[in-house]
Amino acid sequence: MKKIVLTGGGTAGHVTPNIALLPALQEAGYEISYIGSYDGIEKQLITDFGIPYYGVSTGKFRRYLDPKNLSDPFKVIKGYNEAKKILKQISPDVVFSKGGFVSVPVVRAAASLKIPCIIHESDMTPGLANKLCIPVAAKVCCNFPETVDSLPKGKSVLTGTPIRAELFTGDAEEGRKLCGFNSDKPVIMVIGGSLGAAAVNQAVRDALPELLKKYQVVHVCGKNKVDNLLLTLEGYKQFDYIKEDLRHLFAMADVVISRAGANAICELLALHKPNILIPLPSKASRGDQLLNAKSFEQQGYSVVLDQDDLTTTLITQTVDSVYEEREKYVAAMQNSVQQDSIEKIMKLITKGAELRGTK
Repeated sequence: MKKIVLTGGGTAGHVTPNIALLPALQEAGYEISYIGSYDGIEKQLITDFGIPYYGVSTGKFRRYLDPKNLSDPFKVIKGYNEAKKILKQISPDVVFSKGGFVSVPVVRAAASLKIPCIIHESDMTPGLANKLCIPVAAKVCCNFPETVDSLPKGKSVLTGTPIRAELFTGDAEEGRKLCGFNSDKPVIMVIGGSLGAAAVNQAVRDALPELLKKYQVVHVCGKNKVDNLLLTLEGYKQFDYIKEDLRHLFAMADVVISRAGANAICELLALHKPNILIPLPSKASRGDQLLNAKSFEQQGYSVVLDQDDLTTTLITQTVDSVYEEREKYVAAMQNSVQQDSIEKIMKLITKGAELRGTK
């Protein structure tokens, strides 16, 4: 039996693609283990699947001045030594990393033990953690054509992001039942991530009087961000968070308004959902969402709006335009090469495991 160690964490976005790989890895007969931080979100998410979990010390890599920049390197060194000990114990054939600061000590320790490492970069430009891992990686999976040229020659592979299989099993009628919607009007879905997006939430709510003339709106607005004054508004349904039934909401949606996190937009691409992206501004991030959104717009998958320009008129006109031309966006996404991600990544993992077997 082949053995694989998965790693990645810090946010759900660094874990859910690993979870999406689990069924394919299990079907292929891999014995799976996970190395993450002591008590990060990855531990909560992975232990639900009965996967053996090992925690190591981690330190965050910051691009700004912070007193912790003096102490965190020692945490990383400790994590490296802990990961090396765990990897010797497990003796995996290959390591797959989804990134995040937790992955650095694991990937570097694996490389020191001559264990092949496949890593995945979600955004168009690598984050700092992956930059530290790329030199020792066997292959680097990525989501955007532009990323291929910025990575070492021969290492990069355009795979897209692994998507959870259950998202493809949604039922539009179930979605309408959940929301109390009918089939007479099209549905706009608004989603801003697990924490929501306050600026997007407000802009959409301001536009509801116009939007609801033509559409029904389902709004996944984030924890504690439901507007109680709008609970009885006909044609508008709010969820602060939704898990199992998210697939049904996607199935019934004709157009999706979303932030531009890499995992989120790759789900829209895989589901062929015409979309309007409102990326997180550069002042609130390292600018990765802006680059992600620009790439999707250039490839014909999305329309991008600037958060600072949002008005009721702009939102309603853009929704109308995307809905009327929805088949154009669907066709572009159907022709994308960023498909079949799990199959492509599994081939790389298999080759990595075989490479380990020859050493």
